[in-house]
Amino acid sequence: MNLDFSSDNASGAATEVLLALGDANAGTAHSYGDDDWTKKLEAAFAELFEREVTVLPVFTGTAANSLALASVTPPWGAILCHADSHINTDECGAPEQFSGGAKLMPVQGAGAKITPATLDDALNTIINRGVHSVQPAALSLTQASEFGTVYTLKELAALGAMARRRSLRLHVDGARFANAVASLDCTPAEATWKVGVDLLSFGGTKNGALGAEAVICFDKSLARELEFRRKRAGQLASKMRFVSAQLLALLSNGLWLKLARKSNGHAKKLSDGLTALGFPPAFPTDANEVFTFLPEKLVESLHKAGAHFYPWTGVPENGRLLCRFVTSFATRDEDVDGLIALVRRDPTGTYAAGAETAPAAGPR
Repeated sequence: MNLDFSSDNASGAATEVLLALGDANAGTAHSYGDDDWTKKLEAAFAELFEREVTVLPVFTGTAANSLALASVTPPWGAILCHADSHINTDECGAPEQFSGGAKLMPVQGAGAKITPATLDDALNTIINRGVHSVQPAALSLTQASEFGTVYTLKELAALGAMARRRSLRLHVDGARFANAVASLDCTPAEATWKVGVDLLSFGGTKNGALGAEAVICFDKSLARELEFRRKRAGQLASKMRFVSAQLLALLSNGLWLKLARKSNGHAKKLSDGLTALGFPPAFPTDANEVFTFLPEKLVESLHKAGAHFYPWTGVPENGRLLCRFVTSFATRDEDVDGLIALVRRDPTGTYAAGAETAPAAGPR
């Protein structure tokens, strides 16, 4: 039994990905993307998204996000993003650095999601002083969000329409894009370019790859600049076939969605189990992350008992901590059952289910 719910980054690679790497290792291949795997990958993504796209494989999600945003944001530009987005909280200023100094402008929103109203409010607070102020250039959405919520197609369409009206390029941080598409039960096209997305950071590492991400350009006019930016950023792999082979394996036979559905299913099971014990989710469990408030003493006891998960903030509210549990394709039923049993057994002997009322679900 494995009680590691710290992150989907903690899991290994899918067997199919490892086998694909072994196949790619046989013989020789041209370098820097001029190989059969990378060529097949672009064709596979074109089929997936139902249109021609340019695909730029990279090593990390931070690089994918930062390169994509830099290609549509000048140094005097502003990138609007949710305050809890990965680019704003966890990328060490990389988007600003890659763009040469563009400004991130955080936008609030329940469940780590931006709405047209909050976006409009944020844009209206920017006083245009000509050359004295930054110019809004891009909107970045995280799908699925940092709190495990998923934008609906209607929400995406509304934000895409507003981005076009305000002359903003639309980027999606899709580190968990597979989980979002699996949750929406839609086509990848419906969740991207059909609602106005210009650039997608397609995540593979959290969903069965060893270390493979890609920038997907739906506007091919952006591709040439991105190619130079990727090289300059040290993200142009000489043996690119090993990155492309991982992504190609995920796309083959719909594996990427099969793995994501498995991950989402385990999160739903965990969320339901914790709810039954008096700890409902703080946000809707749309993808593969579960957030709930747990008593501090219970958190400490669960950690001592071998459960791995993160208190999302170090500041308790009424003696409780907001905690995050993440499932992955490698999570098993017995892992979820084991964690639920551990909470039910209540190592503290203090907070048995029903002993006190859990806080109302909702964003902090």
